[in-house]
Amino acid sequence: MSRRWLIVSVLLFLPAAGLCFGGGSRVAPAVASVRQAYDLPAMAAAVILDGRVQVAATGVRKAGTDVEVTPADQFHLGSCTKAMTATLIAILIERGKLRWDATLAELLGERVEEMRPAFRDVTLRHLLAHRAGLPAANASWPEGMSFRDVHRLPGAPMQQRLAYTRLILRQEPVTTPGQEYLYSNAGYAIAGAIAEQVMGKPYETLMQEMLFGPLGMDSAGFGAMGTPGKIDQPWQHRFADGKLEPMAPGRFSDNPPAIAPGGTVHCSLGDWAKFVRLHLTGAKGAETILGSASIAELHTPDFGGQYAKGWAVTSRDWAGGKVLTHTGTNNQNYAVVWMAPKRSFAVLAATNQGGKDVAKACDDLCARLVGEFLDDRDTPPSRPIADYTNSD
Repeated sequence: MSRRWLIVSVLLFLPAAGLCFGGGSRVAPAVASVRQAYDLPAMAAAVILDGRVQVAATGVRKAGTDVEVTPADQFHLGSCTKAMTATLIAILIERGKLRWDATLAELLGERVEEMRPAFRDVTLRHLLAHRAGLPAANASWPEGMSFRDVHRLPGAPMQQRLAYTRLILRQEPVTTPGQEYLYSNAGYAIAGAIAEQVMGKPYETLMQEMLFGPLGMDSAGFGAMGTPGKIDQPWQHRFADGKLEPMAPGRFSDNPPAIAPGGTVHCSLGDWAKFVRLHLTGAKGAETILGSASIAELHTPDFGGQYAKGWAVTSRDWAGGKVLTHTGTNNQNYAVVWMAPKRSFAVLAATNQGGKDVAKACDDLCARLVGEFLDDRDTPPSRPIADYTNSD
């Protein structure tokens, strides 16, 4: 892998109207240092503090080339998509299209006649809290099907998600619905399918119209980044036979569209920061595209434990208490976000490599940035960042 690297950064200010760009960054040196230490193709990070955002990116889009990343480049967010899907559901609830306690029998009964009786009383709350009795994330494909089989479900993505929902809901529950926590991509895929059936539009369109567009997330999309045959965005990388392998963008370069609501969004770190800032400001009582009461709902575990709706909830000294976090990976990328509402602070990190020690690399970067931005505040940072697992 090429060790050639370039620091590129930009300082962003976030007034009510949106993002304005300026110069300079306290993030860039940490990103460059960590990327080099772990020999990653590319790495990017964003820090939000008191409404101001700094973004930096360093490295190359494809290992073995000199095509450098920029702060505007897209990175794959994996399961950090789940917070976005839950936010879409909250928007639809505010608009009177859905209810948190609406059941699958109400929402899908006529379209999924083969649904097992045990799933009929499962609610949107259960789906988004991973308490619906659905298969674990490492068993996301319906029984007897493979990754490629799900990719080849007939029809457009909207039809594929309904077909996937039917296949999953005719299986026996893995745990008792409504009780045990079991992290699942299927629950979010079904939530996305419900939004589609209620609104009569594909999930991707709803996300663009109701979330990405209003927030100005112009770089946001789905699946592998970039154009086949070009190096116009970061390529994904995986380890095969002990060697790092660049993965060209293409149909099978990411998880199937059927489970897109569980983890296929990509965007620039600056655009991801716009979404995270929505949650920070909403937690402080601000009304933006989503009311503060809905933000509080999204941030609160309904059934105990540490998982709310698209966010793992824990606490840290450096955060002054409550933090919300999530990680995401398709084994070819890695992303993590830590958000501390009491400090009006968040840190986001991403790399275009999966496997090996990328989780540790992103945690090391987040820890450095916590120290850089919060060590002069009234609560000193505590070094450990990640001790919440099973959120990919």
